[in-house]
Amino acid sequence: MASRGNTFFSGLFSFVLFVFLGIFSAEATIKKYQFDIQVKNVSRLCHAKPIVTVNGGFPGPTIYVREGDRVLINVTNHAQYNMSIHWHGLKQYRNGWADGPAYITQCPIKTGSSYTYDFNVTGQRGTLWWHAHILWLRATVYGAIVIMPKPGTPFPFPQPNREEVLVLGEWWHSDVEELVKQGNKMGLPPNMSDAHTINGKPGPLFPCSEKHTFAMEVESGKTYLLRIINAALNDELFFAIAGHNMTVVEVDAVYTKPFATQAILIAPGQTTNVLVRANQAPGRYFMASRSFMDVPIPVDNKTATAIFQYKGVPNSVLPSLPQLPAPNDTAFSLSYTGNLKSLNTPLFPAKVPQNVNRNLFYTIGLGKDSCPTCLNGTKLLASLNNISFVMPETALLQAHYFNLKGVFKTDFPDKPPKPFNYTGAPLTANLGTSHGTRLSKIAFNSTVELVLQDTNLLTVESHPFHLHGYNFFVVGTGIGNFDPTKDPANFNLVDPVERNTVGVPTGGWTAIRFRADNPGVWFMHCHLELHTGWGLKMAFVVEDGAGPDQSVLPPPMNLPPC
Repeated sequence: MASRGNTFFSGLFSFVLFVFLGIFSAEATIKKYQFDIQVKNVSRLCHAKPIVTVNGGFPGPTIYVREGDRVLINVTNHAQYNMSIHWHGLKQYRNGWADGPAYITQCPIKTGSSYTYDFNVTGQRGTLWWHAHILWLRATVYGAIVIMPKPGTPFPFPQPNREEVLVLGEWWHSDVEELVKQGNKMGLPPNMSDAHTINGKPGPLFPCSEKHTFAMEVESGKTYLLRIINAALNDELFFAIAGHNMTVVEVDAVYTKPFATQAILIAPGQTTNVLVRANQAPGRYFMASRSFMDVPIPVDNKTATAIFQYKGVPNSVLPSLPQLPAPNDTAFSLSYTGNLKSLNTPLFPAKVPQNVNRNLFYTIGLGKDSCPTCLNGTKLLASLNNISFVMPETALLQAHYFNLKGVFKTDFPDKPPKPFNYTGAPLTANLGTSHGTRLSKIAFNSTVELVLQDTNLLTVESHPFHLHGYNFFVVGTGIGNFDPTKDPANFNLVDPVERNTVGVPTGGWTAIRFRADNPGVWFMHCHLELHTGWGLKMAFVVEDGAGPDQSVLPPPMNLPPC
């Protein structure tokens, strides 16, 4: 790719272009937010500790915008850590500079510095979220994004009387960054979290938590829209409300065919909107969240609770607990995800690629590297196609845009180097995993099918994968090894669910399709922070198209330096 001239003039052009679009577009309203990254003492579970926050809040502020808005969020870093913020699920068309993952689309915002994320919300409406995208700082640096439809555009489901944001998270007694450092030094996972939380609060089943309990007041006969986000670092979660069914109407800011369920399953990075009708005897009902894990890997299995409280009912009434699925309920997991379908109406069509230009097959593996200083002489790692990703020191998007040599290679393989029985007996031998900053180059506007295959390298496990810059259609999923001759015949190419984060089932596979119409460098990674840190990630370089609006925009002037 040819070098692109002077950074200053590129940035100036970009700034002028954004200002022009912002001021003269008939529809674009500018929404401005100030995010101050600051350390604050917060008390949970009888214990106070300093945490990194946005504007002193935990969780951070909810971003409210409308489809078509332009958003400017100025992030000023007062904390001791470098910082970057990812706007999870926003497509950032041609504008990877606003995407946020550190060393992928930008270098981080250093202590004492600021950076303005400037982006348009185009063709999206619903619930998304934002979080830190460096180290494990998203343990406390996260919040919701609520995108309302354009004025006069109703929801394609019954209008709720009120709505509420519920962000599911995790809490550690100790300093999370110190735990991660200790784990890395020993070559082992850090300690699991000490509690789950709902809107930053663990609920009354935990010590010292009566006042750290989220409650929402409801009125009999009214309908509520719950915007549920899984901001946990490492846990897929069940969520249910005692005595009340929920109707799923949206996932990852895409409308779905409505279906009723007693519980939902939501992986880290995912969002789910549900309707709940307050149609039970007035009382106090627990909303509860607990981990799903269907292999013998230790997880935080404690239950976070919040309260769904009917108006006029005194706090002395004891809430009832919902019947959550069993922690290892694979059948519920597969049945629930099988119920998710795109709405696929004339107003909200499912534009599923029917033909494929590029077939990709990526195996997900865990493994071990030699580490003489570690506890067992080895340290854990993770890989795609037996390549453990190495983070660069220069942001990949800058290297791509300015044609900087030596930062990355574009030789990430389309399939694993050696086929094997992916989900057979556990493989623990030396697997020869390589390390590298290797990307996959994709032609602009090509249609891509990617099959993500879990493997029994060390152990099978469920993995939620997130692709930046895109939504994709989940056209198929199954248990065991993907069969390229038989399985595609069962793909749903009519109304598959469309999302930005998908769970690959334990010992199984998931097939996704998308059209590569957003040029730039786009990260794809497991959204379990543990696995991302071990190298379970890669990135796509989507080439520029031929048209004037089909190339990466110039970088903004205040892009943080590397």
